[in-house]
Amino acid sequence: MKIGIDLTWLKPKKSGGVESYIRNLLDGFLELDDKNTYILFVAQDNKDSLNSYANDKRIKIVECNTYANKVKSHLIWQNIHEYKMFKRENVDLVFFPVYEMPLYKCRKLKTVVTIHDIQAMHYPEYFSKLENIWFKMGWKACLKNANMVVTISDFTKDDIKKYFKNTNNLVRIYNPIVLNNDTKGDFKKLAKQYAIKKDEYYYTICSLYKHKNLITLIKIMEQIKDMDTTLPKKLVISGVGGPQKQELINLINEKKLNDNIILTSFVSNEERNVLIENANIFLFPSIFEGFGMPPVEAMMLGTRVITTKCTSLYEVTDGKCSYVDNPTNVSEWISKIKEVQAITPKAFKFPQYDKKLIAKEYLNLFYKIAKK
Repeated sequence: MKIGIDLTWLKPKKSGGVESYIRNLLDGFLELDDKNTYILFVAQDNKDSLNSYANDKRIKIVECNTYANKVKSHLIWQNIHEYKMFKRENVDLVFFPVYEMPLYKCRKLKTVVTIHDIQAMHYPEYFSKLENIWFKMGWKACLKNANMVVTISDFTKDDIKKYFKNTNNLVRIYNPIVLNNDTKGDFKKLAKQYAIKKDEYYYTICSLYKHKNLITLIKIMEQIKDMDTTLPKKLVISGVGGPQKQELINLINEKKLNDNIILTSFVSNEERNVLIENANIFLFPSIFEGFGMPPVEAMMLGTRVITTKCTSLYEVTDGKCSYVDNPTNVSEWISKIKEVQAITPKAFKFPQYDKKLIAKEYLNLFYKIAKK
């Protein structure tokens, strides 16, 4: 079977969790499958980041005349030219790893699309009126035109059902999680760079959006800073930017927490892993996630985790870590931090997120759709 995979949307080091998701899934396909051919449709501004797949005989890379970072022109190109590209390569099935697919149905092609979340339904203020209209049109088109729509958690599946009709083609397949922990980052270098010590800082990974609830972490650090306590008084935040960045920087400056809170921006997987492993506690205060890989990754690496029970987080962490009931209650967070200090760190296993297992679930779905 020839499986076409649309990667023209991918913005390397900017796409956050969805970039990890598709790269882990591609690796899972290649470790599991030696029968099918995978045709990767890439954009001019992301093709170099996918060169590592070019030498595999099961992979064919097709360069498209579009740019992932030029969103408007890319969407126009996609709706005019993309199906033609798929037909030209004679694919048996097309997989769209994110909700972006042409708004009209191509009856000659079998299609599977993944919807990670419907964030704009909950936070329309993040986007312009035109963007909100486009998102809703896109999700409706996916539900109407795709042969099957994958959701990455039961929460997202239920959320879509709440807001949209015609949801009989939904199936839940979790995200693959790969730590790639063979190559260790240099903690001594990072410790010097960020002025931190092992087990004497908290760590979190997230984009700088309102729903990530980072303001609560800043308020927590403000209180801990002035407490006569042995609790760590430093917080390291790694992320890919976002609209709340300047507001957070201003708040950190206003509360004089520059020495207590460090914003690292993007970090490599190796740096991320070593920062997690050496942290006292991994704090993940988010109130909206379609999945939420970071707390699971931290648990797999053996670091104590405190998160919320909001949206998908209790589901994907399997109820195994520590949780706050009120995600914005600073006193509850501090009490939970004190409580977790007494817990001996241990690594958790999540076999349900194994990349080969997830790849098999997708392949079984592809075979089922292709035969119809």
